Amino acid sequence: MPHTPVFEQFDQAVADGMVRARPKGLPDYLGIRFLEMTPGRLLATMDVRDELLTPFGTLHGGVMAGLVDHLLGCVLYPLMPRGQWAATTEFKLNYMAPVKGGTLTAESKVLSIGRRTAVVMVEVTNGDQLVCVAQGTLLVSDPVKKST
Repeated sequence: MPHTPVFEQFDQAVADGMVRARPKGLPDYLGIRFLEMTPGRLLATMDVRDELLTPFGTLHGGVMAGLVDHLLGCVLYPLMPRGQWAATTEFKLNYMAPVKGGTLTAESKVLSIGRRTAVVMVEVTNGDQLVCVAQGTLLVSDPVKKST
């Protein structure tokens, strides 16, 4: 029987804003696009471009790691009180098959979220082929309080 976590809160406005927002920094360079966010789930895509390939013509593992790391944290934001933030403390990737082109589709799912930590799983496909499975642990932090 599959585990179906129950989430105490889901902020639809945060989710909608993340889907509409244009990414910055590395996610922008990689071309990560959020398609859909529902409670505990994020669906995203990324086109494989020539500059992301190794000299051997396959997607660089660090590019896949960047995609996965971004999705590990982002899926949590609609589930956390506003002002909290998530930071990856560790993650493991299993590269299942080389990627030579096309579009990656990644699905991030929250397996558990508590007051201080969360565990998230990401599956990445290229067409019909599963190319990467990852799981990570994230620290959930409260905003830094300013001293007066």
